[in-house]
Amino acid sequence: MCKGLAALPQTCLERAKEIKSKLGVLLQKPENAIDLIIPYPEKTEKKPEKLQKPTPDEAAQWRESLDRVLNNSYGLAAFRSFLQSEFSDENIEFWMACEDFKKTKNPVKMAAKAKKIYEDFIQSEGPREVNIDHFTKDVTLRNLVDLSPVTFDLAQKRIYALMEKDSFGRFLRSDQYQELLVN
Repeated sequence: MCKGLAALPQTCLERAKEIKSKLGVLLQKPENAIDLIIPYPEKTEKKPEKLQKPTPDEAAQWRESLDRVLNNSYGLAAFRSFLQSEFSDENIEFWMACEDFKKTKNPVKMAAKAKKIYEDFIQSEGPREVNIDHFTKDVTLRNLVDLSPVTFDLAQKRIYALMEKDSFGRFLRSDQYQELLVN
């Protein structure tokens, strides 16, 4: 026979009441859709470092290659901002995610980052899907079986080439870049 709730330790009863209370809140009809969002503990974000604006001569050197832009923190921020204005920032976000992935040593973190990169940028219908061919997608998917720092290299090279061929020239002609050459 069941002895009922009285047989449970007091801590279990308190925990059960706490869970019941939380479930009760979830069962209430929300007034707004935003009420459906379950809050997660906020991550403490690093404050962005104050970027040193380049001199006109330094900015002029960026014309030499996309690498010069991406290897300069102000250049990267400016290029990223430009791509956002063109609604194609998924390319630079993917490139940056790949760079971060390459630096990851912990296998568990590497697996989590690889999954996120694949789901966000590579997978068909992903929220920020980048424009790469099926061959590159297939190679990348196969690389996910045995993770290494080069897992996304082919896809990253394709996106780099796309940015270099397409977006980089427009960036150099943009008002945003031109202002750096005169100030």
